[in-house]
Amino acid sequence: MEDKNKFAAEVLNFTPIKEIPGSWTNSDYKALLVKMDYDNPDEINQAELKEMCLMSITDLEPAEAAKLVLEYLIEDDELTDGQIENLSHQMLTEKLWEENPKLDLHISFFKATQLLYEAYNGKFPRAEAVQFQLKVTAENPESLAIFDENPEAPIVRILAQGMSDHNLVNRLFGDQMEGTNFEEAKNIIWQLKTVEKKANEILFDIVSSSYWLDDIKYADSYEATSHADILVEDAE
Repeated sequence: MEDKNKFAAEVLNFTPIKEIPGSWTNSDYKALLVKMDYDNPDEINQAELKEMCLMSITDLEPAEAAKLVLEYLIEDDELTDGQIENLSHQMLTEKLWEENPKLDLHISFFKATQLLYEAYNGKFPRAEAVQFQLKVTAENPESLAIFDENPEAPIVRILAQGMSDHNLVNRLFGDQMEGTNFEEAKNIIWQLKTVEKKANEILFDIVSSSYWLDDIKYADSYEATSHADILVEDAE
């Protein structure tokens, strides 16, 4: 393994959130209304689209509404009709964005649940996510290059070092932390934005499930090492 890149890490502005910023737009509400056979959704005032969508959702039985929202969010080839049917019933009691083994669908399960929780006034589990900023300052400015492509993997490696060994990320992904293939990192970090970049530091804005990263609120400032994944080109 090449020399580790050394960083000072600082966690800022940690906030628990109930919905992923920007995850539902007016075009989404309109599309759901169309899916529910609403007449002329284009005629609804933009400011009233969300309310009208939520009202229409509650005309359905909760499991039926869950099925409709999941069908809208998840690609046809990701799940079978039978799986969606089962999940739509499980959603009433289970936090699928934590409990389902398909990590790549966790963000969709979360988005669906946050909308249904609001529509049904709490009949669905309460959606819990976190938003915070991570400032990484490199000992060597060239180390910032590890964030150029697929930055989620090196970022999760840094975050893991700010949490205890008992944290879920450290318990489940120890091999990926040390190795050079950490595909799951993209399913742990749900939204990632670069807020500011300087010669030797970057400030990231991060949204994730509290399931994975709630413990980072205790971190404050710490030293960490990290490295990028090795990207394997698809064979011709």
